[in-house]
Amino acid sequence: MNNLKNLGFDNWFSDKVDLSKTDFSIVRVISVNKNSFVVSNGEKDIYAELTGKFLFNTDSAVDLPTVGDFVYAQLFDDDTLAIIQDILPRKSLLKRKAAGKKIDFQLIAANIDIAIIMQALDSNFNIRRLERYLVIINDNNITPLILLSKSDLISPEEAEEKKKQILETLPDAKIFSFSNNNASDIENIKSLFTPHKTYCLLGSSGVGKTTLLNNLIHQNLYKTQPIREKDDRGKHTTTRRELIILENGAIIIDNPGMRELGIISNESGISSTFGEIDELSDQCKYKDCTHTVEAGCAVLEALEHGEISEERYENFLKLYKESKYNEMSYVEKRQKDKKFGKFFNSAMKKIKNRKDSYK
Repeated sequence: MNNLKNLGFDNWFSDKVDLSKTDFSIVRVISVNKNSFVVSNGEKDIYAELTGKFLFNTDSAVDLPTVGDFVYAQLFDDDTLAIIQDILPRKSLLKRKAAGKKIDFQLIAANIDIAIIMQALDSNFNIRRLERYLVIINDNNITPLILLSKSDLISPEEAEEKKKQILETLPDAKIFSFSNNNASDIENIKSLFTPHKTYCLLGSSGVGKTTLLNNLIHQNLYKTQPIREKDDRGKHTTTRRELIILENGAIIIDNPGMRELGIISNESGISSTFGEIDELSDQCKYKDCTHTVEAGCAVLEALEHGEISEERYENFLKLYKESKYNEMSYVEKRQKDKKFGKFFNSAMKKIKNRKDSYK
């Protein structure tokens, strides 16, 4: 278990171990590529696959392993191949709505202690997008940390003003600005990482996540891409989620830049991110108040008196409606899938019975 400790396996996980599965090894998923995985036992990286039974019993993407998961696995060929049998309980799970029209979850990472949201102090800076990230983080009770990169592109006064804008909306936020070109800044960022804790890097393409990672590990292991001048966005440098261990033992999960961050069934995260609106809603005249047209709505009264900004209020409504709509669509999809599953199982049973009658 000492090797697993280096991978973030703490007492929380020890208490959740299924004693009926002690014949299997516990390993951590460090990389995912469709239905194949790379796992680690703390000593070596091992190629891994799922059992057919695991895949057959999977109803949703949430049921599949993702980067950061601890899993039960059977090891073969001198520990060069692992067959994943099951997933240990998760401490946390970062997920978003799958990109495009598909109504399903896409897993970002599991068992995260601290989620790092990176935004650049150029045209990438966007408080409304920051709120969107915070919704999925707060939904899992993960500690958020905000890093503002490219501080060398603006004056210290401008950087402080942007920090102030965030704190006006998110007074409890922990915020640090830095430049990837400043060695002192990088040392300050390194001091934020605690051994054996798991961190997850989140942010759009072009904010400097890959450059920061290279600076943290003192190597240019990960390629960087130039920024498009017209919109300050970069290409996806990181193409898959991957777990990396720093020199001090801290664990980082790097993620591809996210152009879409759809939310689905994130009511708890919305309440936490928009805490002042959630508190005001308790004072509304009607329990089912939508905070849009009702008389006696405490939220609308606060908006009218300038206690809530118009932009924050509109983003709250937008995210709430998006979350509810996607949740309803997801539930409807699951119901259809279950009906098809019952039909399929019934059809297979009839075929088996027919074959047996011919014997």
